[in-house]
Amino acid sequence: MPTSAALDVVAKSLNLKFFEVPTGWKFFGNLMDAGMCSVCGEESFGTGSDHIREKDGIWAVLAWMSILAHKNKGNIDGNAKLVSVEDIVRQHWATYGRHYYTRYDYENVDAGKAKELMEHLVKLQSSIPEVNKIVKGIRSDVASVASADEFEYKDPVDGSISKHQGIRYLFEDGSRLVFRLSGTGSEGATIRLYIEQYEKDASKTGRESQEALSPLVDLALKLSKMEEFTGRSAPTVIT
Repeated sequence: MPTSAALDVVAKSLNLKFFEVPTGWKFFGNLMDAGMCSVCGEESFGTGSDHIREKDGIWAVLAWMSILAHKNKGNIDGNAKLVSVEDIVRQHWATYGRHYYTRYDYENVDAGKAKELMEHLVKLQSSIPEVNKIVKGIRSDVASVASADEFEYKDPVDGSISKHQGIRYLFEDGSRLVFRLSGTGSEGATIRLYIEQYEKDASKTGRESQEALSPLVDLALKLSKMEEFTGRSAPTVIT
């Protein structure tokens, strides 16, 4: 669920079935065992397929090599310019748009304060019009919120339900904010904030990531009252 929605856009365009699952490789395993999924990936750079049901870095490299071989078929004559990974990525952006993406981790946050922050975000979701008033008051240059929810997943294989998997704000332009809470033990909690700005304009897909994400980052921190609840003026880690 917190993984970039770039795959969603491609799958919808090609009319392919895809699944959005919570964090955890086990959800992929169920789908692969049932023959419902053959390729999977997650935002922490894990990629694999149903040949072993696990993350497989070597397979991912071979997959890229296969793509490059296909794109360069007939070009390897010593004179023609070879198609590079960058060329392929830029063509993808031109066709499907670019999903600028970053993750902010706030580690060892007071568990009580972290839960208060999440409760605050859930309460905001009760009225989308009110949320949009707040959004536009913070950043008028950000798209309006189309919907907001707390992600819940029903496994299509065994029917099990996974609740409270993350708080999502989905914007009209395809951008997203996702907040997840983990590790609420005695040593503190970790708040993970996923920020994704979708850009369809081909003339804007070459921007530096942090520049493109800046308005949405600003909105996320102020909408969530991150510093007020956590006492942190900056995340522990930015990915």
